[in-house]
Amino acid sequence: MKIEKEIEDFDVLGDDHIGTSSNTPLRADAFKLSKEEKIERIKGDVRNIMETLGLDLTDDSLKGTPNRVAKMFVKEIFGGLDPNKKPKASTFENKYQYGEMLVEKNITVYSTCEHHLLPIVGKAHVAYISNGSVVGLSKMNRIVDYYAKRPQVQERLTIQIVKELQEVLNTEDVACVIDAKHLCVNSRGIRDVASSTVTSEFGGKFKEKETRREFLDYIKLDTNF
Repeated sequence: MKIEKEIEDFDVLGDDHIGTSSNTPLRADAFKLSKEEKIERIKGDVRNIMETLGLDLTDDSLKGTPNRVAKMFVKEIFGGLDPNKKPKASTFENKYQYGEMLVEKNITVYSTCEHHLLPIVGKAHVAYISNGSVVGLSKMNRIVDYYAKRPQVQERLTIQIVKELQEVLNTEDVACVIDAKHLCVNSRGIRDVASSTVTSEFGGKFKEKETRREFLDYIKLDTNF
């Protein structure tokens, strides 16, 4: 009875898309296996799932699927679990003394819901105010992509992006807003295809009403050139 109650609680938590930590939950031995060993294990697991569903893996269209899925998991959609893939975000001195906020908007987000392993697709808007250092624009996109490429909840993703940029730029003055669709909501469960989820994290000066308002106004600007 206790085990059944625990399983029910976990199901409810997952269906409500509730995260439990601002850090990605990883075991201590997460990197013990090589990429090739992980691919080989996952390939067998995917094959077992497909066979359990009754699919004929001798069919030309299906026989390569376990290997393709395993490679995709390890090298692509969950590549952000690999610390070696963390972008090296070099900073530069703000020699031109630009003192206003810098906003990188409409950064494409492709992530995966950790509760059902279904896609999260949307846009991230990131901003910071320099305290003497600046970072290359593409590095902001790469940081978003790195943390998105792992099993995620959107709240955690938003926090991780802000924390990473705060560390890189040595400033608390960083903000992030993400607007995304979750296919675990759009294609299953309630199946609401119109809804999206918006999350935000504001640090330092962005906690001030006027600065936060300025950032949100920039996001609204029409930049369809």
